[in-house]
Amino acid sequence: MAGAFGKCFDPTGARYGIPTYLWRCAPDGFATRRQLRARGLRPGGQPVAAQVLRPRYRRGPLVAYLYRLDKAKPVRPMTEAKHRALKCAMRARRTCPQCRNDAGYVIPASLGVCVPCAYPDDQ
Repeated sequence: MAGAFGKCFDPTGARYGIPTYLWRCAPDGFATRRQLRARGLRPGGQPVAAQVLRPRYRRGPLVAYLYRLDKAKPVRPMTEAKHRALKCAMRARRTCPQCRNDAGYVIPASLGVCVPCAYPDDQ
């Protein structure tokens, strides 16, 4: 392989230290974190087994780390305490710090307050 694609293919791991494949060309038995999660699995403390690189023009390549499917563990179930903590955190993201009302949507970080508080003249 020549050019940018040649730099992204190293199945022996001689160049990068771990096996490296082209984008969408990884062998079976490997998955990214998102792919594991879609199957109801998690890496479970295993080290990164391989990586895929996607070459880009004018910048460095995009990297996605791969984990072995046979060493993946099932996702831990959501406990009641985790569910309550997540619900509380989402409520805090919807509460305007200025008027203290639940906006019904996540407050934009660019504004820092709800839309009516950010633009009071537009009312």
